[in-house]
Amino acid sequence: MKPSSSGTLFVVSTPIGNLKDISHRALEVLGAVDMILAEDTRQTSKLLFHFNLKTPRISFHDFSSDKKLDSLICQLEAGKNMALVSDSGTPLLSDPGFNLVREAIAKNIPIVPVPGASALLASIVASGVPMDRFVFEGFLPQKGSSRKERLENIAKAEATQILYESPYHVTKLLESLKEIFGGGRPLVIGRELTKIHEEFLRGTVDELIAHFSKVTPRGEFVVIIPKEAKKS
Repeated sequence: MKPSSSGTLFVVSTPIGNLKDISHRALEVLGAVDMILAEDTRQTSKLLFHFNLKTPRISFHDFSSDKKLDSLICQLEAGKNMALVSDSGTPLLSDPGFNLVREAIAKNIPIVPVPGASALLASIVASGVPMDRFVFEGFLPQKGSSRKERLENIAKAEATQILYESPYHVTKLLESLKEIFGGGRPLVIGRELTKIHEEFLRGTVDELIAHFSKVTPRGEFVVIIPKEAKKS
């Protein structure tokens, strides 16, 4: 039950590229709360400036101290309303905020989601691959046993797999997938979703490796590994 004096933590989705994708509700919340908790205040400030919102903002990310977390919880308990945003898209999907939400729940502070843009959802609805069952893997570790373990789990999965990757490591990811599935496994890659240069690349692992050997990867990537069709 909500304490009578407690504020509310809103988890607000923001555009992943096209600013027109922000919802009226998100703008209303961002304009009304006492404070916006931003993964990068510089990035969030661009969004707020575009919509002429002057709400105070502070940084909150995976490297924020426990002291800052405790301070935010205390302010929420004292009645402050806050909005948590990431640089783009839906917070907590490979973005910071889990610790804050978990601690707020422990203190009976209301959590209110404000849905909106998500690279995950945007990519799968346009992918054309089976989505009756899928696993979101997010970003893989770049090295070590944890990367190997995650890749082995992907190899065993009987569902469509979805990964995020940066332009700096997408070729490395494709090479790793080739080791697991071979070069003939079909993939779908979404790039620069909702932006001017949005595109979907469909082809085998080998074809996509060849593509990026000629075209420099740019933008943020969503890599979709369709589940294999069952053999009759």
